[in-house]
Amino acid sequence: MPKSAPIRVIIPAIGVDSGLVRLGLNRNGTLQVPRNGFPAGWFTGAPTPGEKGPAIIAGHVHWAGRAGVFARLARLERGDTITVTRQDRSTALFRVSRVQQYPKATFPSAAVYGDIDHPGLRLITCGGLDTVSAKYEANLVVFADLSK
Repeated sequence: MPKSAPIRVIIPAIGVDSGLVRLGLNRNGTLQVPRNGFPAGWFTGAPTPGEKGPAIIAGHVHWAGRAGVFARLARLERGDTITVTRQDRSTALFRVSRVQQYPKATFPSAAVYGDIDHPGLRLITCGGLDTVSAKYEANLVVFADLSK
């Protein structure tokens, strides 16, 4: 698909229907996160959903004591669908290929953000809540591939 900014993400299996804000990089090179629990955000430094390569959408699992846009992301399963509406009014339909949790200390940036030979999508949120410190020690990544 040609380049076109994403404006909405819909994930029926977990009840997500969210607009998207633009995300860049922080000064230390890490991915910015949305300023609130809703909406999700897309990384403008990656391919747009439907283009060749991994498009990136990030969102919070919790925010200010409440469920965030990606609160149920861990429930996704292989084959679930993700629809991204694009600014040019086209839609990119993705199918989940896997869901993986990675410790933040050993996050595999190349595997998540690196080049791929087809249109892909990565949904990213926090995971691995440490109940003692109340901090998230991991990131949950959903890998999906363009279906049509």
